[in-house]
Amino acid sequence: MADTETMVEHRLDTEGADPLMLAGVNDRNMHELGRLFSLRVVMRGNQLVLKGPLDCVERAVPVVQHMIELARLRAPFDTPDIARFADGVDAMGADGIVHPDDEVRIALPGSRRVIVPKSDGQRTYIGAIQSNDVVIGIGPAGTGKTYLAVAAAVDSLYKKRVKRIILARPAVEAGENLGFLPGDLQEKVDPYLRPLYDALEDMMPHERVSRALEDSTIEIAPLAYMRGRTLSDAFVILDEAQNATRAQMKMFLTRLGLNSRVVITGDKTQIDLPNKTDSGLLEVEEILGAIDGIEVVYLDGKDVIRHRLVKDIIKAYERGGDGAAE
Repeated sequence: MADTETMVEHRLDTEGADPLMLAGVNDRNMHELGRLFSLRVVMRGNQLVLKGPLDCVERAVPVVQHMIELARLRAPFDTPDIARFADGVDAMGADGIVHPDDEVRIALPGSRRVIVPKSDGQRTYIGAIQSNDVVIGIGPAGTGKTYLAVAAAVDSLYKKRVKRIILARPAVEAGENLGFLPGDLQEKVDPYLRPLYDALEDMMPHERVSRALEDSTIEIAPLAYMRGRTLSDAFVILDEAQNATRAQMKMFLTRLGLNSRVVITGDKTQIDLPNKTDSGLLEVEEILGAIDGIEVVYLDGKDVIRHRLVKDIIKAYERGGDGAAE
């Protein structure tokens, strides 16, 4: 076992690495390394110097080596990613960080963006979407369930694997009392569909999103609008599925047509139905998980990709026995 009192200085070669990408704006990445591993971190020329207890340096080295490799490849990463790299090392050692060449990526030519999963859970989730006709993604807020599903849908549309994208959400928060909201029915339910619009507009130019919505290449609608339809040649996403009843879930799944893929996302801790046991998400994971071509993927706190405090907030609610995290 390493002697925690032994102080060391370790130098890593950074030649060829983009210094701004490696250090971050205002050296944020260096500060984050220092915070995570209780080290002093300094960049000097073509070297990055780690100073501190031996065991802390040993934990940090694989993470720093990965950051240097990413900076050499000009593969972007954010300061919050460093904590995820560290979690991977703590869980699996150096093998807990995936080499950039082995990474699952979704390139979006319209926006010139590359979507890369940020955790093992997200990597499994994307792999499942690429390999199965129906995927059920279950996990807490901030794990990228909806965002990655929309990215996969846009990718399929760009590559002409499908002819349209259909995004659905139960408008359960509105209940049966939509009358107090202004506008027609579509305008009344639009606030509940806004997260889907936001995800789309983050991946496609605004004008292309507008055209696609006008010609129904992309459709965003309440779950109730799916009844009686057959959804062929489509990438279909049911978001916030914990608020779909059992009958609605069966109705939705039986809409699946030829050459279509379905992704269902939900969080079992955020059921807004009057009777939580009526949630179709609770039932679907049990009765469909064994069917070939259907995969259930579970995400957890390690997969949270929002502000680093979100992960701590989720853990705090779990300890408090509430379980709900917005």
